Amino acid sequence: QVQLTESGGGLVQAGGSLRLSCAASGRTFSGDTMAWFRQAPGKEREFVAAITWNGGTPTYTDSVKGRFTISRDNAKNTVYLQMNTLKPEDTAVYYCAGGTTVSAYNVRLPHLYNYWGQGTQVTVSS
Repeated sequence: QVQLTESGGGLVQAGGSLRLSCAASGRTFSGDTMAWFRQAPGKEREFVAAITWNGGTPTYTDSVKGRFTISRDNAKNTVYLQMNTLKPEDTAVYYCAGGTTVSAYNVRLPHLYNYWGQGTQVTVSS
């Protein structure tokens, strides 16, 4: 069983940057697809970014392309989300997720992920 712990959230002004980290414990996640989702108040959880086990071409939702970068360090069992040029609409709880059978073709589907972190709040002020 893998446990995920997110960190790095906080309050930032529009145009600022944050770097989220997600540390895995329990076993290595090097063979799993890792992703970030987010959920704003009153909205459904939405896909943000994903990266497959070998770090192949990451996938992003359109609204964060060119601003967010997902990466992973399998040696450290950690996945990151670098968020630049933040906007108020990026305000949400950000969740890290891992999936043992998620392929590059269906990374956007939350129900395919086996394990989730507790989330970290990101608030962007205007």
